[in-house]
Amino acid sequence: MERNRNWYKLDNAAKIVPSTAKGANTRVFRLTCQLKEKVDEVTLQRALDEIIEEFPIFNCVMHRGIFWYYLEDSNLREIVKEENIPACSPLYIPGHKNLLYRVNYFNNRINLEMFHVLADGTGAFMFFKNLLTRYLVIKHGIDADIKPTDDFSIEEKNVDAFTDFYSKQKGLKQLKEMSSIKAYQLTGELDEYLLPHLLEGTISAKKFLEIAHENNTTVGVMCVAVYIKAIIQGMNRIQMRRHVVVSVPVNLRQYFKSGTSRNFFGVINIDYDPADYDGQLSSIITKVDKDFKEKLSQENIEKTMNSYSALERNFGIKMIPLPLKDLGIGYFDRTAKKGVTSSMSNLGQIKMPPEVADYIEGFSAFMTAASQQITVCSYNDRLTFGEASPFKTHKSMLNFFRCLTEMGLEVELGTNDYDEE
Repeated sequence: MERNRNWYKLDNAAKIVPSTAKGANTRVFRLTCQLKEKVDEVTLQRALDEIIEEFPIFNCVMHRGIFWYYLEDSNLREIVKEENIPACSPLYIPGHKNLLYRVNYFNNRINLEMFHVLADGTGAFMFFKNLLTRYLVIKHGIDADIKPTDDFSIEEKNVDAFTDFYSKQKGLKQLKEMSSIKAYQLTGELDEYLLPHLLEGTISAKKFLEIAHENNTTVGVMCVAVYIKAIIQGMNRIQMRRHVVVSVPVNLRQYFKSGTSRNFFGVINIDYDPADYDGQLSSIITKVDKDFKEKLSQENIEKTMNSYSALERNFGIKMIPLPLKDLGIGYFDRTAKKGVTSSMSNLGQIKMPPEVADYIEGFSAFMTAASQQITVCSYNDRLTFGEASPFKTHKSMLNFFRCLTEMGLEVELGTNDYDEE
């Protein structure tokens, strides 16, 4: 993991991030916690100063090497502020020595924003839950020994799990296969400054689970199936000649025993031909459920995990100077995106220690994208869908929420839209 005591290699998923952070896709994601009370800035700063010691790799800055980017230990200190900049603003600025995460707040919301180089959503939630727990412990004088349910040692949090579980396979071949299909592309009027427009919708987690069970499927499959239906509803006849492909990140910690807070995820693509849609959601669920089962088999999960490690371990790629790597990875990323319509990431159920749980209303999450990405998470009975997009309108997501209301679900909406209407 370490180059020496103060230097860290990027994990294998992180290696492609700096080269693909362009325009609206800042590769910054946001985790938000809505409390039942207003945030105390002084207490939040104290909590952050204390828990960052348990996540030393998050307090690094990034530099360009000859062949790869790398992280360096830093004495910089993140200062908690009231939110005063657009959500998911860039964190990595070439040539600047700055931290790759920020913590801010507004009224009763605490936000953690992080550059994808440091962690994936699950890893960032480890950090966020520690921060929130410590904040509420201090604020309300609760037993100071309380720890989040997924607490690990500093060494376990810092490990590069891709290296630990890599087995030699033809990973690069799978990366090429991901870009072999030309999928339907979402379009819309772009924000003049490519600022991310966030849309948040919350429904009853219990009722949605009941609907999924009624359709003999899981919450994850149901989310993707409804999203595909919503996209199809916005397509014309010519557009329906192209497949709808939803990219779904997979938390590899579910398949390989790891407590890392760094990136450890793979991606599967769920491919649906609109010609197969007969007007019934069940016709989408059947295909999506089949795709999930096939692509989440142990064999395919190992291929997905190894595809990231292969990028680093391929000798030809390893020896290419970084400026050329940036160009090559950027080209591959643009090509791969032609095979994907949108992305939906399910971070699952967020659990907090019972001693602090009652102070929390709910959570939401957002990930920037060149067109649109949906992030799903739940807390108690609140299942929240967060969309981040540079488009000024939210056609497919509004269709998505209409689909949910047609199922008898009440939807609570919120947005950061900049337009005055």
